[in-house]
Amino acid sequence: MYSLEGKSVLVTGGTGSFGKRFIATALERLKLKRLVVFSRDELKQFEMQQKIDAPILRYFLGDVRDEARLHRAFEGIDVVVHAAALKQVPAAEYNPFEAIKTNVIGAENIINAAIDHGVERIIALSTDKAANPINTYGATKLCSDKLFIAGNVYAGARPTRFSVVRYGNVVGSRGSVIPFFLSRKKTGTLPITDPRMTRFWITLQQGVDFVIDCLERMHGGELYVPKIPSMNIMDLAAAIAPECKHEIVGIRPGEKLHEVMVVDDDARNTVEMPDRYVILPQFDYSWLTHYDGLKRCPEGFRYASDTNDRWLTREQLVDMTRGITVEA
Repeated sequence: MYSLEGKSVLVTGGTGSFGKRFIATALERLKLKRLVVFSRDELKQFEMQQKIDAPILRYFLGDVRDEARLHRAFEGIDVVVHAAALKQVPAAEYNPFEAIKTNVIGAENIINAAIDHGVERIIALSTDKAANPINTYGATKLCSDKLFIAGNVYAGARPTRFSVVRYGNVVGSRGSVIPFFLSRKKTGTLPITDPRMTRFWITLQQGVDFVIDCLERMHGGELYVPKIPSMNIMDLAAAIAPECKHEIVGIRPGEKLHEVMVVDDDARNTVEMPDRYVILPQFDYSWLTHYDGLKRCPEGFRYASDTNDRWLTREQLVDMTRGITVEA
């Protein structure tokens, strides 16, 4: 197992929902040498600095689109957690070139800077929307995933290794449906896209814990998928606001009825562990032999939110959402 103790860690998108929780967790749990928040919004950095500060913490303004800035930021960095992205599905549909610049070109910039500066490990956050994508956001993240996995070969003899974590909707993340439903409770009506819709769900802390665990386990080239529960949108609405009426508004541009995290075409390259699936590279990465003895997923296997064998109850969701506040 790789030890993060004494390492210098940089988090892109460090002022986002995931970034802030990761920073707080790392300060509490990990004995790091340095921890760098890399993001492009100076106001969010200022606000975060009023709440989270420590001697090892640094705030670094920059954009993943700017490769020169990444080269400056990556000096002396051992580990990168890449959480920066344009992730709002409708926004990416209407601004596809902007999504490409951040999610795809930004990924290339991180790969190049990491290799050039001898960063040891990079883990990139993906999304269920990258599996069989039908929207711009998902397509850019699938491309990003492929770039990071291929970065292991691109690194050549250098020690830099890249892996990816893919999980579903984060309970309480900014822009997600749960804070939206909470904000709409006072109106007495919740807009429902489609009553059949299902999604995978994970808490912010579970996501952070999973990323840290994958950082310690990874060898380079793995795409990690946690085993997490699903929930139907109608059950979610009933758990969040049981007193509200529902208005069916139809699926938004680029949305799916159900999400998939392991598609059937990837099944032949996927191994199963008790708490996760690991999608291995299609090409033979010689250093990944330690997965040889694990159970392979059968041909045609598909890990999807509608056929999942784990489902959240309304009570469990209510418990998961405790402490979530609605931003003004």
